[in-house]
Amino acid sequence: MSAQIVLLPVFVLVGLTFALLLVDARRGSLASDETRRDMTLNQSELPLLFYVLIALALPLRFADLFIVLMSWVFVVTCFAQTGIFVTSNNVRQRSLARLAGVLVLFAMWIYFALWILLLI
Repeated sequence: MSAQIVLLPVFVLVGLTFALLLVDARRGSLASDETRRDMTLNQSELPLLFYVLIALALPLRFADLFIVLMSWVFVVTCFAQTGIFVTSNNVRQRSLARLAGVLVLFAMWIYFALWILLLI
């Protein structure tokens, strides 16, 4: 896969993060301090693991179709989580979106680890 195809979901996720930060700064606050802190952690913890995976996969030439497709699924879960946060802020729905993102990212890391360790 080309670097552009692999990095496009990364750029979209970075854009989402900056958009959320700008909206939050512009409004002064999207929600209570506790909810803002929770969302800030959600937008930094999982994406950090995603960024590390892509940063490792690119130079190792491991960014295959599965990684790219799962990257997009992960980005969609991040958008869903953010969308729920800025609209209804339904904690149950937001938690389900986060869980979906965690599972997708976990599957990506397992796939990558097996490829590295077993040279699949």
